[in-house]
Amino acid sequence: MRESPARTKLRAMRQFRGRIGEDQVVELAETFRLMSDPTRLRIILSCLDSAVAVGDIADRLGISGSLVSHHLRLLRAARLLQAERRGRQVFYAVGDEHVRSMLTDMTDHVSEEVETEVEGEPAAPDLPG
Repeated sequence: MRESPARTKLRAMRQFRGRIGEDQVVELAETFRLMSDPTRLRIILSCLDSAVAVGDIADRLGISGSLVSHHLRLLRAARLLQAERRGRQVFYAVGDEHVRSMLTDMTDHVSEEVETEVEGEPAAPDLPG
């Protein structure tokens, strides 16, 4: 007998939960909370391809250096960015390949053109406005 899609999904969720502990779930949720702030996400994305100095991040995003520094402290504490001192300046970069890969994949995901039909049905209902 074939398993229902709902039961298959439930079984997959149970298997996944077995691989990650409660502390890791909390840490993961905190990581996503930090990345949900548009300014912090812009900072991370600006550091995705190469190390960038605080002043350059501030200039790119049009915000103050002190605000950038505040966000950078949070992002470093969450291990989303790494810092490297070069003389008087500190440069920040995404140093973890997992973070880089996830952000690259998600950027590709939101940049893809949405298919308008799947099996003859609209992909999403038309929304007003």
